[in-house]
Amino acid sequence: MAYRLIIATIPQEKRRDNIDELLERYEVLSMWYGDSSDGQMILNILIRREKTEAILNLLQEHCSDVEGFRVILVPVEASIPLPEVPVRILPEEQEEEDTLIVDGLVDRLGSKELVDRLSRQEIYADISDISRVSNVYIVMIILSSLVAAIGVLNNNVAVIIGAMVIAPLFGPNIALSLATVLGDMDLAINTLKTNLTGISTALAISVLLGFFSEVDPTIPELFLRTNVGLGSVTLALSSGIVGALAFTRGFRTTLVGVMVAVALLPPLVTFGLLLGSGNFYPASGALLLFLVNLVCINLAGVITFITQRIHPILPEKVGKAKKMTNMALIIWIFLLAVFVILIFQRRGVFDVVRL
Repeated sequence: MAYRLIIATIPQEKRRDNIDELLERYEVLSMWYGDSSDGQMILNILIRREKTEAILNLLQEHCSDVEGFRVILVPVEASIPLPEVPVRILPEEQEEEDTLIVDGLVDRLGSKELVDRLSRQEIYADISDISRVSNVYIVMIILSSLVAAIGVLNNNVAVIIGAMVIAPLFGPNIALSLATVLGDMDLAINTLKTNLTGISTALAISVLLGFFSEVDPTIPELFLRTNVGLGSVTLALSSGIVGALAFTRGFRTTLVGVMVAVALLPPLVTFGLLLGSGNFYPASGALLLFLVNLVCINLAGVITFITQRIHPILPEKVGKAKKMTNMALIIWIFLLAVFVILIFQRRGVFDVVRL
């Protein structure tokens, strides 16, 4: 889906020639007007995916203060005839942000805003949709926890992988990273509630299963999730970056592999099983692995969204977003440093035990 169709309902008082002149520099593939039943203009723009955000920002700055303005973004599955190959918006050698003034309107979106990814608005819609607590979310957590516990206790890798894929814990953490870089406190609060609900539900189920089941800490799949090392940190950071990129590029199928690589549920369930059965020291290793994965996903998400230049455009949110982003980076890096120290300490304990 390399193309997007922007459908904008624009009040008639916004002069059409002003809009046309503002859009000229974006080399849209196709643009046509229509009229709605209530007399408003309907602007249709066919554009490449990487230019979508710049035009959405431009329309928002130009028309959002007028009642009746609305924009709908539609992925284009096919177009006949095929759209033209677009040209660059600005010369390749131009690096500074350009401005265009038309009838007192300023277009501040230069070449630096162009990134080959989904628009900020589209990413927000996708991610915020999976950051809410719902009955389906809770049921998925319960079922995936039961599947993961059965897989771990029976040393069945296939069942554990199935639990990794269906567990909905990865999305809310990526949503928290997006809320951080956008300075969206409401989304951040919703994602924290979703995370706490999912984690506490999975932990409660696994502790109960551990209390009433016979748990052998030497089971390979169980022991594997109590033995955390620096490789676990590298894997979690790499997978978290890939997961965030999958959201920004629209490659949702990539998330299946990411969920398997940096799964949060199996170490959390392992921690609950061992805790419920009274194996406290191995349980601490599983807890450490879960926390490492959790921190690395959030840290990788924030870094990825920053490098993808995802940020708010409203002036009142820019400063707030910077403060939230800086604070989040400090917290995640500090926690990761603490966990790395704990990993080295556990390694030293292991060496003493072997001696």
